[in-house]
Amino acid sequence: MTRIFALFVALMIASTSASAFDGYVDVTNSTGYDIYYLYVSHAKRKSWGEDKLGEDVLLNGDTVRIDVRNEKTSVFDIRAEDEDGDTYTIWDLDIEHYDLELTLDHLD
Repeated sequence: MTRIFALFVALMIASTSASAFDGYVDVTNSTGYDIYYLYVSHAKRKSWGEDKLGEDVLLNGDTVRIDVRNEKTSVFDIRAEDEDGDTYTIWDLDIEHYDLELTLDHLD
């Protein structure tokens, strides 16, 4: 019985890790302003987490690639903050199928 339980647990762990989403999203800044903070959070999370740019700045016209690993799905919320403190938020973006071009249309 113990062997059967151990096998069941091993299969559950393998199936969970096999179904995890690993990928990336390319974010292009077309706002006309430099972006100082960029947050990419799984759509089911209640907080933004850490700034993905760190010490870097996403200059207007530039693109940055953000990697994500071991997530349940490919659907994410993305928020950017520019040099003036204005925020741009995109909800429920499926990054498996779309990259993101931030524009003034995303301004909150």
